[in-house]
Amino acid sequence: MSRKLVGRVHSIQTMGTLDGPGVRFVVFMQGCNLRCKCCHNPDTWDIEGGTEYSAKQLVAKATRYREYFGAEGGVTATGGEPLLQAEFVAEFFGLCHEAGLHTCLDTSGSILSENVKLLLAETDRVLLDIKYTEDSLYHDNVGCPLAAPMEFLKYLNEQSIQTTLRQVIIPGINDGKENVLRIKAIADDCACVDKIELLPFRKLCQTKYDAMGLTFPFAHLPEPGREAMKSLQALIFEYQ
Repeated sequence: MSRKLVGRVHSIQTMGTLDGPGVRFVVFMQGCNLRCKCCHNPDTWDIEGGTEYSAKQLVAKATRYREYFGAEGGVTATGGEPLLQAEFVAEFFGLCHEAGLHTCLDTSGSILSENVKLLLAETDRVLLDIKYTEDSLYHDNVGCPLAAPMEFLKYLNEQSIQTTLRQVIIPGINDGKENVLRIKAIADDCACVDKIELLPFRKLCQTKYDAMGLTFPFAHLPEPGREAMKSLQALIFEYQ
């Protein structure tokens, strides 16, 4: 008898518009192997938290919203870090494909195991978070080397998996022109990348840290202004 996979899910957003193309059914997986200082979801860190679901249960929920997805929408797995539950998400995505649903994976790209490769075989698009373009910033503010997501991106390119590069812009850390041009150069080297998204650093998560008795490491940093974001985005306009 085959082993029944169970996934641990933090929460579900039924009609998301910020986690991949179109309108999406977004599953926030529980557990994360990183401790990013800008993390908005510290409540997803604990792998033992969340609610248990089978892949069939999630697909049954997702298909209820099919009429809202349109031509571009579908299902997104995010987190936390969905790669920690790669075997389960691969089963979920496989069932989504059987139901005719587009699949999208939002990830830090910090793990590239055989189970992750099986997951990527069931993934239509990856939202890859390249948090910084300098290895020292990765070590100081993330907890893994820059080489990890770059190896992941190399594999995505080899497999021709459509990829969106994402980066949260944090004033005083990675909001310089040089950083954005490095992101653009990374994209230029990978045919699989067809979009770059620069996202403004936000501090709405402060209430979560306070409720959990944790210190938000970047609480002292300002949020970027709209004009500053527009100037940086203009550097990579051809991907929009």
